Amino acid sequence: MAKVIEGDFSASTARVGIVVARFNGFVVESLLSGALDTLKRHGVTDANITVVRVPGAFEMPLVVRKLAEQGSYDAIIALGAVIRGGTPHFEYVAGQCASGIATVSRETGVPVAFGVLTTDTIEQAIERSGTKAGNKGADAAMTVLEMVSLLRQLE
Repeated sequence: MAKVIEGDFSASTARVGIVVARFNGFVVESLLSGALDTLKRHGVTDANITVVRVPGAFEMPLVVRKLAEQGSYDAIIALGAVIRGGTPHFEYVAGQCASGIATVSRETGVPVAFGVLTTDTIEQAIERSGTKAGNKGADAAMTVLEMVSLLRQLE
């Protein structure tokens, strides 16, 4: 049988940075609550969690990179919400945010969970921040726990 390596959710000693966009805070604060609750339920202590607030999703990649380069974090969670409007602004912000965050993870080797909602409507954002469609902040926290566990096995 082939050897299988996969992460689990037992990374209770993980040091996690959470970058939170203030724009669309009525949605993003629910994402943050979901992420914090999930981390704590899996044994990550407050002492190992740092929350950094940024103005919006466009500013997130720079701060995610700064945290990743410090070497103080095993993983980073990026939380925000970009809701489509009547102008092309959505595409620029959402695209640059996603691209920048993916680049940080690839270049630094620090896993970054993309918990930035990109929705067409406010209703969709609300659904994904803790109502009908679950909480994408909680999902992002599960992702970093699994990735930290996996990367520790590969070291």
